[in-house]
Amino acid sequence: MSHSLDLGDDTAALHWPEVRAWLETNTQHLLDDRALLEELGLKLEGRNVVDFGRAALTKMEAAAQREAGARRLIEEISRTNFAAQTQTHVAALDLMEANNHIELARQLDMSTQARFGLAGAAVAIEKPGAVPFGWKALEPGRVDALLGDDGLNWLGPNFTGLDLFGPADGDVRSVALVRMTLRFSESDTPRPALCAFGSNEDEGFTPAMGGELIAFVARVVERMAARWPLQDI
Repeated sequence: MSHSLDLGDDTAALHWPEVRAWLETNTQHLLDDRALLEELGLKLEGRNVVDFGRAALTKMEAAAQREAGARRLIEEISRTNFAAQTQTHVAALDLMEANNHIELARQLDMSTQARFGLAGAAVAIEKPGAVPFGWKALEPGRVDALLGDDGLNWLGPNFTGLDLFGPADGDVRSVALVRMTLRFSESDTPRPALCAFGSNEDEGFTPAMGGELIAFVARVVERMAARWPLQDI
């Protein structure tokens, strides 16, 4: 036999453990209240059987929406990566059109601006030794000072004293530096060098970014530069 729950005049005194215990011993009150079941997203299928279909469906729809959102994000990232790879390959073809060291530096600067929207790019090489026109000269040990003895690249904010981008230096907010080793003939001593990229955005290059694509461009520059003896410039 069921009993009514005496709420009295003050429902503030209600506590869930007491309400739950009352429902356990008076389940028919809940089963008979179809309006309440509908509000809770539940449906009575048979005697003492409650269907959680609507509630489960709501959860499934929410999960499906999350998965669809994740798929859209993955697809967008994939499209962006594919576009970046395509532009990198086109930039490599641009570099291959150079006929000497001067044109190589010019093509690098022009191609990175056109293909990636960067503020500029430059090739820098350590002294002693001749420095091609349009390249930047670095003091001995400067590459290790910037990247560390074993560092291959560095991505992050621009800093005072880098001075690699000529007239565009004032617009550069972040940079990517890639180590190269240049040797212009079999008898030459390998010289440390940098392939430098500058962005006019603060987040254009960050330490969290991968450096594979800029490293690929730097390797193309490195291979192209070795085609011509330095004294022929």
